[in-house]
Parts: sequence; structure tokens; C-alpha cells
Amino acid sequence: MASFKLQFALICFITLGIFHITHAQNSPQDYLDAHNKARAQVGVGNLVWSEKVAAYARNYANQRRGDCNLVHSGGPYGENLAKGSGDFTGTAAVNLWVGEKASYNHNSNTCARGAVCGHYTQVVWRKSVQVGCARVQCANNGWWFVICNYNPPGNYVGQSPY
Repeated sequence: MASFKLQFALICFITLGIFHITHAQNSPQDYLDAHNKARAQVGVGNLVWSEKVAAYARNYANQRRGDCNLVHSGGPYGENLAKGSGDFTGTAAVNLWVGEKASYNHNSNTCARGAVCGHYTQVVWRKSVQVGCARVQCANNGWWFVICNYNPPGNYVGQSPY
């Protein structure tokens, strides 16, 4: 009987470990932490999670599940998209966008020539106060598609994000 209890406990422990690994860095709090760390570095207030915005993100992510093309939804929110292979997490996507900071010059409010930095500026857009994100596995290649939507949207031409 003791052997059965030990085996059962071990199975439960392994199952919890696998569950934790597969959900690590994809929870609402993980998305918030990654965004808010970047925002704090430039003195911008924290985003809060919006289930309404997240529902929009989930709906659009599910529409893209078949091909996972990085095509913007054209909806009412600001939007960042990413995709990646392996165990591409939501946190990895946010960190990818935040990595564009190196190409952004705040003094001139411009990106370095030939560089992209609009994903970063949306992450730190001062007037955006809510975020909702989703992650789905692509049916065509097994990659991951990540979307974050921002309310209100940012990235207005001629306006500085912070």
C-alpha cells in the first residue's frame, strides 16, 4: 500500500510539474509583468488586464490558428503580433517587442534607419491602460501565434509614447 501511495504521489507531482511548465509565462500575470517591467523603465504607469480586451485577442487568435500569418485584425485596439517555434511563450513575445527599444530614439521619437520599433512604442504607450493577450498553436506548422491588444490604442504619428 505504501508503494502505491508513493507511486500515486509521484505521478501527481510530475503531472503538476508538466502543467506548470506548459502554462509558465503565458498567464495574464506573466503578460502584465513583462509589459509593466518595460513601462516602469521609462516611467509609465502599469497596464491592467482586461478580460474584454483579452476576449477580443482570443477571438482573433483563433481566427489566425489555421495559418498564423501576422496580419493585423484592424479592430478597435492597439495590437502587437508575434509568432515563434518551439515553446514560444507569451513572455517571449513581449520580450521580443520590448527588444525593439534599442532601435528607438525617444528624443527624436524615431526608429533607427531600417529598424522596427512600433511594437515597443505600443508596449510603453502612456495612454494605453489595459491589455489583453492570447496565444494559440498554429495548425499548419505547430508554431505559436501571440497577440496582445491595448486599450486605448497607441502609436499615433507625431505623438511620443511617453
